[in-house]
Amino acid sequence: MALQCGIVGLPNVGKSTLFNCLSNAKAQSANFPFCTIEPNVGVITVPDERLNKLVEIVEPKNVVPATVEIVDIAGLVKGASKGEGLGNKFLANIRETDAILHVLRCFDNDNITHVDGSVDPVRDKEIIDYELQLKDLETVEARIARTQKQAQTGGDKVAKMQYEVLKQIKDALDQGHPARSVKFETPDEQKFARELFLLTSKPVMYVCNVDDASAVNGNKYVDAVREAVKNEDAQILIVAAQTEADIAELDTWEERQEFLAEIGLEESGVARLIRAAYALLNLQTYFTAGVVEVRAWTFLRGSKAPQCAGIIHTDFEKGFIRAEVIKYDDFVSLGSEAAVKEAGKMSVEGKEYVVQDGDIMHFRFNV
Repeated sequence: MALQCGIVGLPNVGKSTLFNCLSNAKAQSANFPFCTIEPNVGVITVPDERLNKLVEIVEPKNVVPATVEIVDIAGLVKGASKGEGLGNKFLANIRETDAILHVLRCFDNDNITHVDGSVDPVRDKEIIDYELQLKDLETVEARIARTQKQAQTGGDKVAKMQYEVLKQIKDALDQGHPARSVKFETPDEQKFARELFLLTSKPVMYVCNVDDASAVNGNKYVDAVREAVKNEDAQILIVAAQTEADIAELDTWEERQEFLAEIGLEESGVARLIRAAYALLNLQTYFTAGVVEVRAWTFLRGSKAPQCAGIIHTDFEKGFIRAEVIKYDDFVSLGSEAAVKEAGKMSVEGKEYVVQDGDIMHFRFNV
């Protein structure tokens, strides 16, 4: 499922260091491969202890983890919305992603020059927000110009609905708020808003890049970011990118865990970031488990059984008959599929079953 998170940020905030850490994530989470589609796109495995536990129980010949795509997007400068610097490329790359990881510099270091001369993550955030909002405003105003007359003079209900949606988004952008801050009630309004593909409608996670000492509890810069985004529909994650880079260079899992313990962390920030990116994309995991292969399959939250079957093969969805479902906790506690069946813990579900995160699935189909 090719949904992507884009990493954005001003120059010298630690964006590339973080991306490089992600590219080495296999050294920190599990012995699964990292591959590069092109220089700035990485397909990264999602750390999941449930998969490791299933492998331990089933002992399969092959293991396939869930993955998430991370894109390292070119740095932004003021005026990007007007094409300054790599502005057009930057904005086009963001438009192609499904969610944004916005890296903010939250550390002091005299040896790393800040593009604006001082460390101020809230200002940095506002620079990028402003450029994205300007571009969205340009898009919305162009659509309003095409829709307004038809909405106000004719009896076209669809045009009227679209005009009202556009007007609400424009009002929010004019006030410096992202498009995602506007909530629409009807499915038609929500669908039209999504189809505008606005930059500021994408889900966002602010990644506060801190120094070693602030990796656990953050610092004054992180506190400032929290305050600045408290009314946004966005999340915050604290990561010490340089520390993560140091961890990635250690040879063994034991050495990495010892390093993490020394700074007060139970797991690496990269592992937390990958899982957070996965959740930000509204993704969940179901499993198939057999002696040939244990595999994690990625699906969109809220998907029904036939759609999840289709992720394996389109024929599974076309000829869907039923799904045999085992809950992860039951499989682990009872130790095998046979034991689960004997205990009456396997359910048989039809086309309306909404697949849950962690379900172990077996699909019956006929084409």
